[in-house]
Amino acid sequence: MSRVEVKEKKPHLPSKNERRVFWAALVTGTFTIVEAIGGILSGSLALLADAGHMLADTAALVLAWLAFRIGRKPADTRRSYGYQRLQVLAALINGIALFFIVIWILIEAVARLLEPVEVLGGIMLIVAAAGLLINLLAFIILHGGDHHNLNVRGALLHVWGDLLGSIAALTAAGVILGTGWTPVDPLLSLFVALLILRSAWMLMRKSAHILLEGTPDWLDVEELRGRLTEAIPEVEDIHHVHVWLLTSENPLLTLHASVRQGANYDHTLVAIKECLRKQYGIDHSTVQIETHSCADKA
Repeated sequence: MSRVEVKEKKPHLPSKNERRVFWAALVTGTFTIVEAIGGILSGSLALLADAGHMLADTAALVLAWLAFRIGRKPADTRRSYGYQRLQVLAALINGIALFFIVIWILIEAVARLLEPVEVLGGIMLIVAAAGLLINLLAFIILHGGDHHNLNVRGALLHVWGDLLGSIAALTAAGVILGTGWTPVDPLLSLFVALLILRSAWMLMRKSAHILLEGTPDWLDVEELRGRLTEAIPEVEDIHHVHVWLLTSENPLLTLHASVRQGANYDHTLVAIKECLRKQYGIDHSTVQIETHSCADKA
């Protein structure tokens, strides 16, 4: 009888990604209040609009943090893979939120171009400069996280949008103070909105691809089949290959392997899994060994 090792279950502790998203949300949320007050005191719709933008981003960062926190829950009988997919779902929601924020910025910018508003450049400059420092701090906090994690990427894109907004507001305040030309504010907002739109689209596309069980971009299934048959002499054919992602860092795979008669099946199975682990970083795989015709063929 084989000996079964019982591993002690370790508590699910907060990851560095979760902690970084939490602090970014706290920093962004705190300054949202400051910027709203600055917008009211200066009468600047630009600052009030950016405060609304940062409020939406704070909500997105809180959502990303909750996805990490709930994702730490262990697997159960109803969700055998646990709750890790919430990270991808949160990233998709963040991408959609960014898309609607861009639409709002575009509408607001056009309205300001058609009907310019008076802006107190001095207060706007001070608040925009403070916003730049705060958003830079939040960006540095998130930039140290895992860039392959879609949830972190979604949060980083929101902060990146805030950072660009602060730079645009700071530039606009300088131009307004120097020349009095107020249309520079909505014009710079349009430029920032287009940059955010591209990032939002990429985030939504990647998240949707994972949720649709798409094959990882970095993996060529035909190349994988060829490598396994070449590297393992006992394997005659690899078929019914399915590869997908649980999260952006966790690939999963199932396949059927036709092996020669008389081959050591256990040894072949171990060799296949070892190749998948070393060559492709796939730790979770289900391999069906076949010696005759495939049972799934009609």
